[in-house]
Amino acid sequence: MFKKILIANRGEIAVRVLQTCREMGIQVVALYEAADRDSLHVRLADEVVELATGFTDGAAILKIAQERGAEAIHPGYGFLAERADFARDCAAAGITFIGPSAAVLAALHSKVAVLDQVRAAGFPTVDYAPQAFDGDEAALAQIAATLPPCPLVVKSSRGGRGPGERLVRQPDHLTEAVRSARAEASAVFGSTSVYFEKAILPARQIGVQIMGDRHGHLIHLGEREGSLLQGTQMLVEEAPAPCCNDAQRASLLQTALEIARLFHYDSAGTVEFVADDAGNFYFTEIKARLQTEHPLIEMVTQTDLVQMQLQVAAGDALELRQADIFTRGHAILCRVYTQDPLNRLLPRSGQITRLRLPTGGGVRVDTYVYEGCDVPALYNPLIAKVTCRAGNRAAAVRRMQRALTEFIIQGVPANLPRLLEIVQAGFFVEGHYTTESLTHFAGSKDSQTALSDLAAIAAVLYLRRNALFAPVESERLKGGWHRSSRRLPE
Repeated sequence: MFKKILIANRGEIAVRVLQTCREMGIQVVALYEAADRDSLHVRLADEVVELATGFTDGAAILKIAQERGAEAIHPGYGFLAERADFARDCAAAGITFIGPSAAVLAALHSKVAVLDQVRAAGFPTVDYAPQAFDGDEAALAQIAATLPPCPLVVKSSRGGRGPGERLVRQPDHLTEAVRSARAEASAVFGSTSVYFEKAILPARQIGVQIMGDRHGHLIHLGEREGSLLQGTQMLVEEAPAPCCNDAQRASLLQTALEIARLFHYDSAGTVEFVADDAGNFYFTEIKARLQTEHPLIEMVTQTDLVQMQLQVAAGDALELRQADIFTRGHAILCRVYTQDPLNRLLPRSGQITRLRLPTGGGVRVDTYVYEGCDVPALYNPLIAKVTCRAGNRAAAVRRMQRALTEFIIQGVPANLPRLLEIVQAGFFVEGHYTTESLTHFAGSKDSQTALSDLAAIAAVLYLRRNALFAPVESERLKGGWHRSSRRLPE
């Protein structure tokens, strides 16, 4: 096993990887940019190095790893996580890339080519344009006629679903959507290449967690659902997926394994699907990395995916086989963003002046923030993930509702009120929702709880505006009789 690794990432995922490394007795070199100096992973690491050129500069990061004697690099997610060239550079330098092999990453590099291969193997896929796009706007106008009809999904060729993804409902919105998607994809993945899918609306988004090793073993660890979207931003996810019955689940999990075997997959990853109203599942992509929502799988399977990643990267065979994997109970994850609920949920930065994290059995919080730290404006506004597990879905829903009411953050606004509205909404409590459920969801502002809270706020504001806060001594106390009455006899 490795003695020292470098984490080429930041935020809650850097803290998450660091924690497993510490439990395994592995020293950690952490990286940070100046704006992120207060991040928790910087305080917890054995060694820290400031980055001058950013987390997408693979050459600079590899040089730091060599200078610090790191034997391996964990890329987290985003940035360098799915870069085949970076994995090859690591191998050439004698440093292990903790993730899929360079050959696997290269095979998965072109999302369109992956769709072609999966479709040729006989598996159903979404409809898609046959070529990725990395030209100018004039070239986009020329190929627009060859694209599937709207609604369309524009996706980053490096990242797929997530950063760099845009939904296009009208043809005249295509150019702006491509421009926006490419700008975000360039910032996160270092690539402006995008591709196009026919959107299924409404849909359910399902991901199957897989884990492979370099000895030919491949297992799945169940599926999770992330259909509740704010734009393209996932807010609430859960495992197992409530939209799947037993027969659908068995077929989906087996299909995911067979698709992963087409590419000889050899690390942690996710095979992703969308389902339509009729319950038909269509393959969309393979995420060749650890995903943001991996705590869901860890909670319901009682495994450590980061530890498994490290063991596989070190050349060990998987200790677990498919017969060893059991799903226990149900888990729900909420993503906490520093977004202003009073200003169109725009990202905000600043210092956290007060922080209280939810606790209790079955509650897990992944975060990089603490009381007194700064939330920088430079990065994704995700600051925490709250995951709640219970014996069944109904109990998990109630636990998440309780956890969100206990979560307090002051100094910067957060989307906690929005998350609480969602997990209290009827469509979520019943498990009947799609990717369109939040499009017109205004929340429950007329609920009795909300009205009671508003009444309390109004009362406090009234008192603060009308009460006299300067102390005034009563005339009847100025004579001192009350002090004399307490004096002991001489």
